[in-house]
Amino acid sequence: MLEILGYGAAICTTVAFAPQLVKAWRTRSTNDISLAMFLVMVAGIVLWLTYGALKHDVPLTVADATTLLLAGAILFLKVKYK
Repeated sequence: MLEILGYGAAICTTVAFAPQLVKAWRTRSTNDISLAMFLVMVAGIVLWLTYGALKHDVPLTVADATTLLLAGAILFLKVKYK
């Protein structure tokens, strides 16, 4: 049951980045996205990913790896379209 809870939380927090990425990609606009927030967020995700990997926590590692791809892509678009 605890694993299911972990995967549920992982899916929700990871998927939350998808609409922003799609919108930024389609509109080619990231004006309303905070660069500082995404820099801190990506740094935090890297730390969580490292933590999850070192603890061999599969839900955390999978979620953070996926979230890093999504948030990293948004950060890339923010820098590209600035």
